[in-house]
Amino acid sequence: MSGKRTHKNEEPGGLVRFLLTVAILAWFLRSLVVATYDIPSGSMLPTLYIGDYLAVSKWPYGYSRFSFPFHFPPIGGRLLARLPKRGDIVVFWVPSEGQDLIKRVIGVPGDTVEVRDGIVILNGRPLPRQPSRPFAMPISANSPCSPAPGANAQIRGNSCLYPAYRETLPGGPSYIVLDQVQHGPEDDFPATRVPAGHVFMMGDNRDDSADSRFSVADHGVGMVPVNDLVGRADLIFWSTDGTASYFKPWTWFTALRGRRVGSVL
Repeated sequence: MSGKRTHKNEEPGGLVRFLLTVAILAWFLRSLVVATYDIPSGSMLPTLYIGDYLAVSKWPYGYSRFSFPFHFPPIGGRLLARLPKRGDIVVFWVPSEGQDLIKRVIGVPGDTVEVRDGIVILNGRPLPRQPSRPFAMPISANSPCSPAPGANAQIRGNSCLYPAYRETLPGGPSYIVLDQVQHGPEDDFPATRVPAGHVFMMGDNRDDSADSRFSVADHGVGMVPVNDLVGRADLIFWSTDGTASYFKPWTWFTALRGRRVGSVL
């Protein structure tokens, strides 16, 4: 006996199998369980800040080709399809823009949605909306004080103040929305029935959100097909104020908005 042993894990094929296994597991997790999404704009203020990183659950609405990285495999329709609930915060694919967006579900198939002077009217009934204390957004590198066109910026210390209201959907979902401009172009939308297989989306920052109130031709998203849904945003797992550098790891923590981490949506 020579005493020499051959270690299979030292063979090139072993490394390839290991990397392939890791890739398959990552694909499975990213496609079927949970994905990450970062917030690039202020259309969902005050619920979501620019620089928030979200965990997006993939299973609540079933799976379409938009559930998968690079939209592959290109399955038709939607498997295990379920409708979102009013109030859910949803990531969806926008073919006209070639990217994902995130908004709140206001209307589901069969609902009639109208906006009159900033008040959302769902199935003929205005949603309760109560004034709230102004939202004070901390000004930072990725979040300058940038009011909607026609709004006046109010700065107090290192915060930008926005008029805020608490809106409540049927069944109890309640959240804060911003309404920066009175009688603005975003404040009115004719009563429209949500067609089958679609949902009506709105951003919480009502005067700074291109959503279902606007057609694709008007740079909105129109009624969003259920097949285009990617997943439900459930948790903020990281948030940065924009001062971090990839090449300076210690800045990842100095830029961290710690109070936002762990917030359930």
